[in-house]
Amino acid sequence: IRVLVVEDSPTAQMLLRHILSLVPDFQVVGVAQNGEQAVDMVCDCRPDVITMDIHMPKMDGFQATQRIMETRATPIVIVSASSTVLESTTAIRALGAGAVAIEARPVGFGHPEFARGAAKLVETVRLMAGVKVVKRWAKRESVTTEVSQPKVTQSRASRIRLAAIGASTGGPAVLLTILSALPHDFPFPVVIVQHICDGFIAGLAEWLNRAISLPVQVAHHDEVLRAGHVYLAPSGVHLRITPQGRAVLDDSPAQYGVRPSVDQLFRSVASAFGREAVAVLLTGMGTDGSDALGAVKDAGGITVAQNEASSVVHGMPGTAIRLGAVDHVLSPGEIGAFLRNLGTPNLNHHVNSD
Repeated sequence: IRVLVVEDSPTAQMLLRHILSLVPDFQVVGVAQNGEQAVDMVCDCRPDVITMDIHMPKMDGFQATQRIMETRATPIVIVSASSTVLESTTAIRALGAGAVAIEARPVGFGHPEFARGAAKLVETVRLMAGVKVVKRWAKRESVTTEVSQPKVTQSRASRIRLAAIGASTGGPAVLLTILSALPHDFPFPVVIVQHICDGFIAGLAEWLNRAISLPVQVAHHDEVLRAGHVYLAPSGVHLRITPQGRAVLDDSPAQYGVRPSVDQLFRSVASAFGREAVAVLLTGMGTDGSDALGAVKDAGGITVAQNEASSVVHGMPGTAIRLGAVDHVLSPGEIGAFLRNLGTPNLNHHVNSD
């Protein structure tokens, strides 16, 4: 696995090279000190995967990601310390431009968390090296009323009171596509669990807030969810929804190795809302949320999974499809239009009357 390291700090360069050089089947084929060098080196080094810093002179990680995805599309893993909301927002923008994952920069040698952080980085770099990316990811699929839509009875659509979404690797760019399709007067709340490194969830909320018409915020414990608002699960805690439409946060053990867990959100939604919910499972590694999507379906809710062709990693939605937990398999653009249509069942010809 050929890795290009893009990092302006000599200390961080040394750290990353050391970590990657310890892996027998990894080869660091180059080190770029800024985004401009990275763009020039991609063609010469032909890496399988790139680790990309965000804050660099001349050209930052977001701009470099844009250029690389336009010229020689390559899997890019953002590696950032995320010391500020501004930096984390820039990192999230890079995901929107085509980067496939974000990992926190491992702490230095001798730190108690060094081994765990290094192993996590290596795992992500290895998995992302095998991801197929295409040129100009930033040119997202447009959402139009002509998109082919599954049919839902008017009575079933009109009773929906909540949308729950779970996503992991590749999720932020897909969330942008979906949420961009929803109007400012969308009639029910949207609740999201997005697996992402600690320190980046506020940046994700800020990035989405700038791009879509609905207000986006990180959920607070015991707040009442409002129609037309988007709520993101905070880092490090599970998010559940009560029958009264309140958010509940807790630090109970991780599920499927993650916290927040899509499984916890979907199971609470199945119990609290049943047939009045729509649950959507997007791109991501692993199986979190796959079985719980079936709980939503069994409770009478509508279930949707992202299709394989548009997924960076089809683990979570693919497992749900194999389990028979999915009513509709759709692309991101189709999911956005589908949710918009559920919100206006009397006005859209894609939704049948009984």
